[in-house]
Amino acid sequence: MSELEPSFFFSIGSIVLLLLLSAFFSGSETALTATSKARMHKLEADGDLSARRVNLLIRDKERLIGAILLGNNLVNILATSIATTLLISFFGEAGVANIVATVVMTALVLVCSEVTPKTLAISRPDSFAMVVAPIMRWVVFTFAPITRIVQLIVRGFLHLFGIDVSKDSAVFSVADELRGAIDLHHSEGRVDKESRDLIRGALDLNEIRTEEIMIHRKSIEMLDLDRPNEAIIRQALKSAHTRLPLYRENPDNIIGILHAKDLLRALWDAEGDADAVDFEALAREPYFAPETTTLQEQLDAFKLKQEHFALIVDEYGALMGLVTLEDILEEIVGEIEDEYDSPVQGVRPQGDGSLNVDGDVTIRDLNRAMDWNLPDDEAVTLAGLVIHEAQSIPEVGQTFSYHGFRFKILRRRRNQITALKITPIAESAF
Repeated sequence: MSELEPSFFFSIGSIVLLLLLSAFFSGSETALTATSKARMHKLEADGDLSARRVNLLIRDKERLIGAILLGNNLVNILATSIATTLLISFFGEAGVANIVATVVMTALVLVCSEVTPKTLAISRPDSFAMVVAPIMRWVVFTFAPITRIVQLIVRGFLHLFGIDVSKDSAVFSVADELRGAIDLHHSEGRVDKESRDLIRGALDLNEIRTEEIMIHRKSIEMLDLDRPNEAIIRQALKSAHTRLPLYRENPDNIIGILHAKDLLRALWDAEGDADAVDFEALAREPYFAPETTTLQEQLDAFKLKQEHFALIVDEYGALMGLVTLEDILEEIVGEIEDEYDSPVQGVRPQGDGSLNVDGDVTIRDLNRAMDWNLPDDEAVTLAGLVIHEAQSIPEVGQTFSYHGFRFKILRRRRNQITALKITPIAESAF
């Protein structure tokens, strides 16, 4: 037995060392794949050398994972082989020794080299990743030739099944990833609703068209140049808006935009004589934009042209509505009210948990106010959503159930739904 003792302790020591190496590889894999790329980028920008090493590693995750798995499998197989050899010296039978070695090493690897290091790594992925990055850098470099061959074999095998794993084959955009991340953090309670709406509003500017948020033409306040000057001035001064479209003969014939400051200056120069004011001379050139323009494109155009006000037209040039710079900003920061704004109307909560809503309330505004997820792909307003789903113009009193909500038609004027009652089905009484 004395001759066996040195080899016995050497074998035990080797197994312990290999299990520690296996734990290192397992923890490193979890930490380096779970670490926040955004946080590492920020730390690297601040001059953190460890964060820079982490970024160099996770830049090519395929090569990193290949090196980690290669190292992990090598040490696990080697540890099992040593344990089997050691147990054969005790049991004498290879079959029994193999069974015992498999059971013992599976338990040791599972507890000591998998669950424990991965639990520690997932609880502190960033700090763990920065600690192991210097060592993993050399591991990846050492195994690079082997992992490269493995990569080519794996990609070729997957290519036979029509699967492309190249770097350019990502399904989701960066914006989609950010939306998913902010929604996840909000559901976990780490981001409040206002912050989530702010970030999502900025991300959605490229997805929303001006026709989805524009003020419809029937709601635009305009000035008719065929009326007497005094009546035009009285209407302009009573208006809550500083920019008003001017038209002649019919509302589609927009000849310019009147700014309140220009009107006051002209009245001052004319010493209050309304008949001396030349509205056509005061009118600024109208700015027209197509209804298919995205909010991001429109915002860029506003900044480039130094405009705050755009008239939206369809493909035939007919006036559809208008969009202001404030409307776009409100999609990001929420409703902006000044001393001339009226309180937002159209949504009236009821005691039973339902809402009485005007038909022209937009789906986006209601979703944002109530934290709902009604679809807005096929319709802009709630009335439009019900008509789209019903494939008809409903009668007063009709009730429909869509998307987890019950819609009851309360009022209708000609072919227009003017009021609805919306009840979340999960909260309604059966």
